[in-house]
Amino acid sequence: MSDETKRADSQQSDAEPTASRSTMPIWIIMVTLILMLLGAVYFDRHSGWFNKQVYPPYRSAEELAASQPRSGAMAAAQGKKIYETMCGICHGTDGLGKPGQAPALAGSEWVITKGSDRLMRIPLAGLSGTMTVSGKGWNLAMAPMGAAMSDADLAAVLTYIRNSWGNQAGEVTADSVKSVRAALGARPQPLTGDQLKTMPE
Repeated sequence: MSDETKRADSQQSDAEPTASRSTMPIWIIMVTLILMLLGAVYFDRHSGWFNKQVYPPYRSAEELAASQPRSGAMAAAQGKKIYETMCGICHGTDGLGKPGQAPALAGSEWVITKGSDRLMRIPLAGLSGTMTVSGKGWNLAMAPMGAAMSDADLAAVLTYIRNSWGNQAGEVTADSVKSVRAALGARPQPLTGDQLKTMPE
């Protein structure tokens, strides 16, 4: 072997190894993507994060919370808040009513009853005409303020009214409001005092 050949071989053996770029096989990429897809599908079906049985028909956490059953202090606080916003303007936040505008709810014979079916019909259908409240005659024109409320909210308001300002009566449930609302129909006519008298408590 010549001296030149020996020197060339020596230079090649002393050279540092270098890494060259090579394309990843397409099957590895496809397998990785398929595994990621299967993992996402499994996670979706078993985690509950996007499960239709968990979220619909609610569009937000607030809407979900509003539909939950309320009881105890939470229901009382919610009922008071809604009453003072929607009902207290006419009936007074103290439940004593306003002369010439709306009768008192404190001590009212229409509020302190054994049952609550008749009472529920008032905010759901509204009132029109004359009626007697606590021995005083009134000529009323009350809009159906409770028609736009949810069953739970109206139940909370009526429960608050039936247990405030010295009133002591039973709780009104969302299920009972739902039942009375269905019985009244979609567009109930305002009730009169005479009609209410014929209805069971």
